Amino acid sequence: MVEEELEYGGFWIRVGAALIDSVLLAMVIAPILTLLYGKEYWLDQTQIWGTWDLLLNYLLPAIAVILFWMAKSATPGKMVLKLTIVDAKTGGKPSTGQLVVRYLGYYVSTIPLLLGLIWVGIDKRKQGWHDKLAGTVVLRQHRKQAVEFEQEAP
Repeated sequence: MVEEELEYGGFWIRVGAALIDSVLLAMVIAPILTLLYGKEYWLDQTQIWGTWDLLLNYLLPAIAVILFWMAKSATPGKMVLKLTIVDAKTGGKPSTGQLVVRYLGYYVSTIPLLLGLIWVGIDKRKQGWHDKLAGTVVLRQHRKQAVEFEQEAP
């Protein structure tokens, strides 16, 4: 017998999802930036190299993340780790407005020494500040399987 159980997605599993997403984005963006700006792009201390740099490093990730959230209620990293973003009040799919606020809320969460992200590990519902601002929670699907023995104990 296998049953589904939901729990709040905690700090470390969400860090894992973010790492997966970051690697996937880097695999797409890094080669394009290298083609556009050359290997010097990675060695120079210049903050922004131009329009393409700005678009690929800021706008493209924002659009990709929000579109994944709209379509799947999760990014690829969250999907791999069985995490889903839901409305905190209803448990249903968040609105597009909530998802945009959630994304912008990441900036609010990171500015004061990442405190808004660390908050996920402190909060009883595992909400970061970006979740609280948007009215969302992250849930984790857990599959529990019953333990079975071949024979009864004496």
